[in-house]
Amino acid sequence: MVSRSVPARAAAARAPGSPRVSAAAAAASAALQRRCRWAPSAASLDHTARALLVASAALVLSCALYLYAFRHAGRGSAVAGFTGDAAGIFALGGAGEPCDVFDGAWVPDVTRPLYSSSECPFAERGFDCLANGRTDTGYLKWRWKPRRCDIPRFAARAALERLRGKRVVFVGDSMSRTQWESFICMLMPGVEDPRTVYEVNGNEITKIIRHLAVRFASHSLTVEFFRSVFLVQEHPRPRHAPKRVKSTLRLDRMDNLSRKWAHSDVLIFNTGHWWNQKKLFDMGCYFQAGRSLKLGTSIEGAFRMALETWSSWVEKRVDLIRTHVFFRTYEPSHWRYVL
Repeated sequence: MVSRSVPARAAAARAPGSPRVSAAAAAASAALQRRCRWAPSAASLDHTARALLVASAALVLSCALYLYAFRHAGRGSAVAGFTGDAAGIFALGGAGEPCDVFDGAWVPDVTRPLYSSSECPFAERGFDCLANGRTDTGYLKWRWKPRRCDIPRFAARAALERLRGKRVVFVGDSMSRTQWESFICMLMPGVEDPRTVYEVNGNEITKIIRHLAVRFASHSLTVEFFRSVFLVQEHPRPRHAPKRVKSTLRLDRMDNLSRKWAHSDVLIFNTGHWWNQKKLFDMGCYFQAGRSLKLGTSIEGAFRMALETWSSWVEKRVDLIRTHVFFRTYEPSHWRYVL
C-alpha cells in the first residue's frame, strides 16, 4: 500500500541480481581469475549454490516469524501500554495463542462506568443522559472483551504517561466528538490538579465549533477534535449546475482542515452517518470530481470514492512511522426519537 522509499529503491539497485551489480561483479570476478589463474570447479559451485539456498530459506522463515510476532504481539503491547501492563502479556490468550484485541464483544460489567458524565467538565451537557432525566443505568455497565484474552482495567495515569508530549486527534462527525469527550473524561482521574486541563481557546464544548483542543498541561498532551462529517471537501454549487443542486461534495479532495490533522501521534477518523439521502440529496447536495458533476453516482459509490481519497491522503501526507491511524466503522446512533 505504501510506495517504496528512495533508500529502499537504492538498496534494491544495489541488491544481488540487479543489472548494475551483476556487471560489476562479473568484471571483478574476471579480474580476480586473471590474477590468481584459478577457476572454481563444478563441485565447489554446487556446494555454494546449496549453501545459498539454505541461507535464503532461513532468511525467509525468520522474516515470516518476525512479521507474525509483530502483528499479534505488537497490538497487545499497545493495549498493555494504556492499561499499565508493561510486559504486554495480554497479547496472548490462556493457551499462549496470539490474541487479536479487536475481535471481541461487549459484555456486562457492574464495576463500570469509568467516570461520571455529571462530574466531568468536558462532557457535553446534551449527552449527559442521567442529568437529562434518564433513570436506568444498565447502559453504562459494559466493557469490551476480546474473544481469546482479557484486557485489564483502563489506568488513567498509565495512559497519561504513555501519551506524555503527544498529540491525539479525532476527526469526524458527532459520534467522533462524543468519543473525544469520553476519552478526555477517562483521562481526568489521572490528573492531580483538574485546573491544569483546559480547552486551549477557552471554548465551550459544543458542536458549533469545528475545532476543539483540550490541553493536559502537566503531561504536555493535547487531545483535539475536528468536525468533518464527510472527510472530503464540501463545495458551493457549481456554475451552470441544475437547479436541484445546492452544493456538492468534492470526492477527489480532502476537507480544507486536513492540513491540520497530519502532524499528530494518534489519528482517529470516522464518517458514515451523514452519507444518506436525507443529509445529501434531500438537501440538494450532490457529488463532484474535478469539474465534473456526478449526478448519477449513488451514495454508496460516492462513499467508496471518498474513502479512496482519504486512504490516498493518509499514504501521502501522514508519517506512518510516527502516527498511529485508526478508522472507526458504523455504530448505533446517539439520537432517540420520542413521539
